[in-house]
Amino acid sequence: MSKNIKKIGVMTSGGDSPGMNAAIRAVVRACAYHKITCLGIYRGYQGLIEGDFEEMNARSVHHIINKGGTILKSARSQDFRTQEGRAKAYENIKKANIDALVLIGGDGTFTGGMVFNEEYNFPVIGIPGTIDNDIFGTKFTLGYDTALNTVVDAIDKIRDTASSHNRLFFVEVMGRDAGHIALNAGVGSGAEEILIPEENLGLARLLESLERSRKSGKSSSIVVVAEGDKTGKNVFELAEYVEKNLPYYDIRVSVLGHMQRGGSPSCYDRVLASRMGVKAVESLLEGKTNYMVGIQDDKMILTPLDQAVKGKSEIDKELLKVSDIMSI
Repeated sequence: MSKNIKKIGVMTSGGDSPGMNAAIRAVVRACAYHKITCLGIYRGYQGLIEGDFEEMNARSVHHIINKGGTILKSARSQDFRTQEGRAKAYENIKKANIDALVLIGGDGTFTGGMVFNEEYNFPVIGIPGTIDNDIFGTKFTLGYDTALNTVVDAIDKIRDTASSHNRLFFVEVMGRDAGHIALNAGVGSGAEEILIPEENLGLARLLESLERSRKSGKSSSIVVVAEGDKTGKNVFELAEYVEKNLPYYDIRVSVLGHMQRGGSPSCYDRVLASRMGVKAVESLLEGKTNYMVGIQDDKMILTPLDQAVKGKSEIDKELLKVSDIMSI
């Protein structure tokens, strides 16, 4: 273990996700276990610039493993994008005697960490926290499993109404650049069609599929749409197009929005966050820097931050095939 690191700072940045608090807890308690001081940094990089730090110990993080959001708050910092802002952050870090940082967030958070590491040779380790599951180098990101369960639960409730009124529901879920939530939640909830950014099905195929469903005897249907899907300009225009071409459908649109980010994290996310937090601290103590902690084949791994940011998470092709078969 490295003797150079005596104080570690931990922060959350970007969009919040269930499991961030569990990760903060893991980092703080791993520091306590290794007799390292831990400072919580409020409001991400903006808090780093403003010196908004608080020392944390094992008791500081009791009763937070089950809470959504982040007790350290989160913010997007324009100031940190400037050299002046980063210089101020470094000045505050040195004043507080922080020796390394654990960054919990997504690709924007990791990009900031890489730039900071490059300019000041300062040790950083990233923990992927985003419901979109769109970070390369890990099978799952913190919050993804919880978001899936939230979406499936919501669609199950929507289906009750769809079945009662013989309606077609378009349900929009998060996923501007990646369709992991839409694909997995769609299969899990028995959706008739799933529209994702990675696969442009085209409007003609969508109409054909819905018509086939109607002729097969389905009285109601659910179409799950990732917000970044390219089939239509947006989910409302998509619904209007289908209504114009298949007028016998009674169509409704439901946008799940930010409810997908909230809520108590699932057991899986709590355990994953705990493992990632411990791995992050112990990696820093081993002299590792500029890496992201991830999980592959149920093992903790490290991926260089630049690969995590530049790499592309792949959609599950087998699951695409399954979704086609299940929608018959």
